[in-house]
Amino acid sequence: MNLTLEQAALLLARLPKIGPRTAKKLIDHFKDSREIFSARPDKLLKINGLGESHLKSIRHWEAIFPQVVKEEEEIKKQALSLNTYGSNAYPLPLSFTADPPTVFFQKGEVNWQNKRVISIVGTREPTSRGLALCRTLVEQLAPYRPLIVSGFARGIDIEAHRTALRCGLETVAVLGHAFGRWYPREHQNEVKPILNNGAFISEFWSDASFERQNFLKRNRIISGLAHASIIIESGARGGSLATAHHAMAYGREVFAFPGRVGDPKSVGCLNLIKKDKARLITSVEDVVEWLEWTKEEETKAVQKQLFVSLTAEEKEIYTAVEEEISLDELALRLGWTIPKTATQLTQIELKGLIRSLGGKRYERV
Repeated sequence: MNLTLEQAALLLARLPKIGPRTAKKLIDHFKDSREIFSARPDKLLKINGLGESHLKSIRHWEAIFPQVVKEEEEIKKQALSLNTYGSNAYPLPLSFTADPPTVFFQKGEVNWQNKRVISIVGTREPTSRGLALCRTLVEQLAPYRPLIVSGFARGIDIEAHRTALRCGLETVAVLGHAFGRWYPREHQNEVKPILNNGAFISEFWSDASFERQNFLKRNRIISGLAHASIIIESGARGGSLATAHHAMAYGREVFAFPGRVGDPKSVGCLNLIKKDKARLITSVEDVVEWLEWTKEEETKAVQKQLFVSLTAEEKEIYTAVEEEISLDELALRLGWTIPKTATQLTQIELKGLIRSLGGKRYERV
């Protein structure tokens, strides 16, 4: 049977014993997920962490295939798109986590290439002060054109989505359940506005049961998509703290508003700050300073000024770096030798227009 790349990814996500971490290892190793299902056992066992139970699961993939076919039908029926780990369209920050969803389903369109992605979360029962903080934060972030991610829940989450839309920002709502229903029900009026300027995503299949633990599971995606997470208000326990802990595990920035001592809705934020798990912020300026952002128009002005001072070859290389690219790919695109390309990259990197991502990969600043 000839599998498509999408079918192979769906299979990998569905197989028993193969969780997101193991699936990531397999895809990173083989690159083409279809090769996993035809690989020799000895080749599979060379991958760190794989054992006989994983091999047995992969060996019997055909028993799972009917479920994949059924899910493909649901994807078409609900007009969803499928995003698979390892594909060019997969959000880069999420791919750098230890346990990214092997596949996730998406409704709506969003620019996953945005270099400024912020998750904003908080309690489902915020104070009026918390709601005002959320609105002010998003409004003041608007000139930097970030993508706002949250969880479509009551309270801070939905306020972040609404304010983002009002400010003309794209927003992504990460669901804790499968498509086919909207929860909470009172937020159904928000669905169309979000789809007009953003997207809904979920890793849960159409037959997934509606369980509380799924909402906690999706919190890793909220933090994994973002370069930084901001906690507005939180009690001593709650999903927003889970989001913060995932963000810390992924090496992302976590910010928290301190709130008032003794206020039950501020306990979670204060604990994060007290334990040095989040940076204390009191305004959007604190966030921008830590992330070293400049406003969009300021960035363009600086780049325009620097562009004038580039040599002809430096201008050529800057123009060629349209997206993240490796040194080898760039040299091939330009028709230059690798040493020449590396030299010119260093010069333009010193001028602040291109930065190294490690692994001989580069992108525009």
